[in-house]
Amino acid sequence: MDLSGWVLLQLTLAKTAPLLLAGIGGLASERTGVINIALEGMMLFGALGAAVGGIATGSAWVGLVCGGVAGLLLAGVHAFASLRLRIDQIVSGTAVNLLALGGSGFLLFQHFGAHGSSPFAPKLPMIPFPGAQLPITVPLAFLVALIAWYILYYTPLGLRARAIGESPEVARAAGLRTSRIRVLGVLVSGILAGFGGAHLALGDLSQFVERMTAGRGFIALAALVFGKWHPLGVIGACLFFGGAEAVADGLQGWKTEIPSEVFLALPFVLTMVVLAGFVGRSRPPGGLGRVEPN
Repeated sequence: MDLSGWVLLQLTLAKTAPLLLAGIGGLASERTGVINIALEGMMLFGALGAAVGGIATGSAWVGLVCGGVAGLLLAGVHAFASLRLRIDQIVSGTAVNLLALGGSGFLLFQHFGAHGSSPFAPKLPMIPFPGAQLPITVPLAFLVALIAWYILYYTPLGLRARAIGESPEVARAAGLRTSRIRVLGVLVSGILAGFGGAHLALGDLSQFVERMTAGRGFIALAALVFGKWHPLGVIGACLFFGGAEAVADGLQGWKTEIPSEVFLALPFVLTMVVLAGFVGRSRPPGGLGRVEPN
């Protein structure tokens, strides 16, 4: 595969979009103090919901909305378990991931009577790009990130969210409705992660494939840490990981004795290196993971 010029840029942007949507979703949750390692499961359910909605209606736009709704449903489970039942947020997120992993395959068979992949679904509209085309979700992802930056730093809602994420006890004492804003952050994370999954099902491919997220939700979490919980930092981190995935895809086409699995592992190796080198330098929100009494 040609890795020069516009081709590499096109691949990088296409690979960045689902990471960025999920990463900004994780930002919405963790900036309010709720750990969200369930992005992987929300993306996977979003991909399935997008395929089901797109195939049922023949509209990729409806499929995109269904992807967001599917992610929202899993986010609701995580919010109820971690904020209402006060289950450990990492345990709750892990349970949601396992639910999505097993549930998506079960629902795929129940709905389509097939294992492995769904029938073909309509593709999302494409936008012109020099020498190629990109799914509409690519500019959408960057627009969402910029909107998140504006809301977080230039609106009263963003100020409240950051205050709650830093110290929920102080925010509650100041009269803020911490539970409502935390729930809102988690639900928004599910919608955006679902959109990220929809990109994979309707923008990248034209069908749902079991386990098609392939760890991208966890890479999005790494981008959140690497980006220091800041929307602009998350954009840069997602571009870095998206570029790594684009290069890995391109290198698989080279005639070499190196096994293709080495190239497939490249984004995950870089994720581990980045986390090992930068996680100590990133300061998470002070109230992250802190459980409040009901």
